[in-house]
Amino acid sequence: MRPLGPADPLRWLARGARDLAASPGIALFYGACLWTMALVLGLVFRNRPEYTLSIASGCLLVGPFLAMGLYEVSRRRELGLRPELGASLTCWDAHLRSMAMLVLVLIVLELLWGRASLVVFAVFFNTGMPSTTGVLQAVFNPQNWEFVAVYLGVGALFAALVYATTVVSIPMVLDRDTDAVSAAITSLRVVFANPGVMLLWGLVISALVVLALLPWGLGLWLVGPWLGHASWHAYRGAVEWREAPPAAPEAAA
Repeated sequence: MRPLGPADPLRWLARGARDLAASPGIALFYGACLWTMALVLGLVFRNRPEYTLSIASGCLLVGPFLAMGLYEVSRRRELGLRPELGASLTCWDAHLRSMAMLVLVLIVLELLWGRASLVVFAVFFNTGMPSTTGVLQAVFNPQNWEFVAVYLGVGALFAALVYATTVVSIPMVLDRDTDAVSAAITSLRVVFANPGVMLLWGLVISALVVLALLPWGLGLWLVGPWLGHASWHAYRGAVEWREAPPAAPEAAA
């Protein structure tokens, strides 16, 4: 684990911006995919909130593969190769088993998160689950500060767990073709080795995503690919691989 400093997240963002500027067409494609996912999720939440969790789980199936495509673009640039959209769309093919395990972990955490959220709602709204409008009113009602505090606390716990498990695991699978368990453990080690910097990086990601969602999520066309490229450089900046030394020649008999 490389030691990190407070300036490293800015360095990752700068390198991600260079990758984005070098392949604007590819970035535009992935930005459109991310924006479409956010738009569909928002429409479902407003019109059929009971299906929101199902759509979110579907996004968790697609999202990691889109992210890996962006990592592949940055990886090829790092190696001096020409980035190609086709190569980025199929880069996961050689790592399907590890990616499937990581996606399964994400879905399980999402389901547990959703169940915990339902429990919080059931405790504070014992007269029945509120509608979409009721949820928004409850969140912004100062009288419900206890509900908001508990709900945000539960959400923060699961968000931190998802973040710590995946912050470098997916780019590591792409780079080293490791198994999902080793990649997840390495990701956790990175977070525990540099808690302050990785917390700052998570806050930067969250802030940029929130800004990108206003208005209508149009900022995702730019911010989504930018953070994808920057996340590759976060992995490269946080993990250093030491190649095994060459085997010593056998002693003469």
